Amino acid sequence: MTNKRELITGASLHEQIARIIRTDIEAGKLRHEQKLPSDREQAERFGVSSPVVAKAMKMLTEEGRVVTKPRAGRIVNAPDQLENSEVKTPVPHLVLIGGYAGSGKSELGRTLSRLTGWAMVDKDTTTRPVVEKALEVMGSSPNDRESDLYLSEVRPREYEAMVATITENITSGGNVIATAPFVKELRDDAWIQRLQSLCDSSGAGLTVVWVYCDPESMHTYLRARGAARDTTKLDNWQDYLSKIDLDYRPSIEHAVIDNSVNSVPLLGQAKALVSKILG
Repeated sequence: MTNKRELITGASLHEQIARIIRTDIEAGKLRHEQKLPSDREQAERFGVSSPVVAKAMKMLTEEGRVVTKPRAGRIVNAPDQLENSEVKTPVPHLVLIGGYAGSGKSELGRTLSRLTGWAMVDKDTTTRPVVEKALEVMGSSPNDRESDLYLSEVRPREYEAMVATITENITSGGNVIATAPFVKELRDDAWIQRLQSLCDSSGAGLTVVWVYCDPESMHTYLRARGAARDTTKLDNWQDYLSKIDLDYRPSIEHAVIDNSVNSVPLLGQAKALVSKILG
């Protein structure tokens, strides 16, 4: 079993940390001129030593993403976040982003949304408060994402809510970026056909994206986000990996984004994806 407080060393620890912070900046999760936590605080978050964090900060400083100001300490340097121009498309477009937990779906969605100005619909953001309360009322843990109760009674309702929100946006002529695992859905030909029919009837384009992430990077991202719903996976990491197929790809035409620590930065891949969507 891997200790959930440790980063897996498939890449240098400071490189792993730098990628997580870089992605948070590119996705707008960390805002321009926002003060960053101290090295000690970040070391505690990532379960590493302060010198490792300092080395990651040095990388980001050399890239220009982080600057140091007197009395303020290290702050985010991302002035391009202040630009708010929306990317126009001839017809409404749905970008459906799937992938396993911790692969970086939400980070990719936020990055695309910041680049384009398109609306983002994230499953956890949209449904989590209701899901957690429903699980409590049904006598389960609010962090349950593994039991038959969750999988058979709650999960289907989450995706119904997602599709309803997507439908409302694209039928109103808006562009939508939808992020969720979609692991079961993208294996279901009937579900895919209904999604394609929805887009066709609305005159909307459809781009399906699968986010791949190697196990070491996935573990790093799950550990870093610190969500209670990931505890079971992290505490039983090898068992979890044995139950998922990292080589899986959707049968529908799709693009693959590699969010492994050693891959091309997410922002560059997001820009290439937008260019592909625009033709």
